Amino acid sequence: MGTVLVLASTDRKGRIRESVGTLLSMARHLGDPVTVVAARADEVDDAVETVTAAGASKVLIAEITGTGEWRENAELEAATAAYAAVNPIAVLAINAVGAREVAARLAVRIGAALATDAVAVRTVDGAPLAEHSVLGGSFTVESRADAGPLVVTIREGAAAAAGDATTPEVSRLDNLADAEAVTVESVEEIEANEERPDLRTAQRVVSGGRGLGSAEGFELAGRLADALGAAVGASRAAVDAGYASQSLQVGQTGVTVAPQLYVALGISGAIQHRAGMQTSKVIVAINKDSKAPILEIADFGIVGDVFTIVPQLIDELDRRR
Repeated sequence: MGTVLVLASTDRKGRIRESVGTLLSMARHLGDPVTVVAARADEVDDAVETVTAAGASKVLIAEITGTGEWRENAELEAATAAYAAVNPIAVLAINAVGAREVAARLAVRIGAALATDAVAVRTVDGAPLAEHSVLGGSFTVESRADAGPLVVTIREGAAAAAGDATTPEVSRLDNLADAEAVTVESVEEIEANEERPDLRTAQRVVSGGRGLGSAEGFELAGRLADALGAAVGASRAAVDAGYASQSLQVGQTGVTVAPQLYVALGISGAIQHRAGMQTSKVIVAINKDSKAPILEIADFGIVGDVFTIVPQLIDELDRRR
């Protein structure tokens, strides 16, 4: 099996994204993963610890300078140097803002094929192949390179992190090209509720739909989420109705999640929504409509009024704490 290069991208605070675990899990279907990390000198130890906990066994460190939040240029130079060092059959990056930009620019730079928003990867006749879920999950499309390596961006939440912590083999990349500073014209900060888990990586998710009736009614999803220690999600119908922020949207045009527990409150279960959550390990649906499509894929379905059932559930959870 060949080598697979995993790009461990960072968020705007310089922290390694938790989705590196998803990438490592996917990479093992193709070959031997090597993880590249671009970090400042004072961030290296934490970065190595994070990717090691996610299961990385071989790590390449590219030490960068500067304190800016926008690291795409530096991560591109690190990825380029790592590619030259290990000559992989495939490169995996998460399909998120910033990371997919680095993947696309790397593909152009090395003359590789680019496959975006993949939900699975495998090898066919020794060559990497990417699978894409399209039309709300109705069809699976396959893509692979005619020749040479394949750069793949992986949909967030497409697979659970399955690696165990290891004692990694750590090497440093030398002779990195200088990355030009990125000029940012303007930045709009959107405050998120950081007391709750990140929606993309949460092990438990509670999502609300239009059946909650109003923005005030949607708060019930937040109350149950807090009782479960879960993230909050929403259907597109709830977002379009103004009940929830677009950043909470789960589905084909929103976030894809694969938690251990997914609770759907007042969500009918359109195919576009199911495409973003149907790989959840356990699905619980509460809906007053016994014919709601969400009940067809639910492991546990409750037909009834969410405003009667959920408060009782919250009270019971609080009692058991």
